[in-house]
Amino acid sequence: MKDVKAKILSNDKVGHVYYKMHLDAPYIARAAKPGQFVQVKCSDSTEPLLRRPFSIHKVKRGIEILYEAVGRGTDILSRKKEGGFVDVLGPLGSGFSMPDRASSLEPRAIIIAGGIGAAPLVYLADELAKKKIKTIVLIGAKTKHLILCEKDFKKVTPEVYVSTDDGSYGCRGLVSKLFHKILKTTESKFETIVYVCGPHGMLKCISDICMERNFECQVSLEEKMACGIGACLGCVVNTRSGNKLACKDGPVFNSSEIIW
Repeated sequence: MKDVKAKILSNDKVGHVYYKMHLDAPYIARAAKPGQFVQVKCSDSTEPLLRRPFSIHKVKRGIEILYEAVGRGTDILSRKKEGGFVDVLGPLGSGFSMPDRASSLEPRAIIIAGGIGAAPLVYLADELAKKKIKTIVLIGAKTKHLILCEKDFKKVTPEVYVSTDDGSYGCRGLVSKLFHKILKTTESKFETIVYVCGPHGMLKCISDICMERNFECQVSLEEKMACGIGACLGCVVNTRSGNKLACKDGPVFNSSEIIW
């Protein structure tokens, strides 16, 4: 990891409360892997004191972060202008593992994104496409206006499906229901690996489905991280091999290791 002062190349509103910031951070871009994150200092002062963690959304002439303006830190960040600078620490954490081609079956990846959980999964989808891994993407949100990254995912795979809790777009219901439907209508000749990021309840539900079908499932946990390097012990995850830290041992874990 490295602490860099990154120039803001753009900082645009891309949804109801969502923003996308493009940062000129070539070192982090070269070192990053899908699923890793950065810690960003949102203010030039000591208020707020702590950095905020953001998944690496894309690697493209630097890095992009996709974030939701929900508190003081992200509100300050959303008002940053092109040409300004922010302190960025990264890349941090352990990312996603790619499918293993050693199996006799062709690998297939199913990406499941819930709300802002889409943020780290676009970078993952880009890398899977480079490796020519067949990929299906499921996106879930409460309502149409909160759907994220559909166009980004469609650039790498034609198989993108959407569900909304209120039925305002795509299938009505939870994304776990859509997952069941997709599994019934797709071929089973693949070695399936599932990648998920979203609310805790969604992660547990998808994990349970994967356990029943004996699918490998990697989840990216949305935990509060104060330091990002494992020093403050504020992001403990209860696993079958003892307590681990989301910022250091994760944020990506095999779902079967987590005690939900």
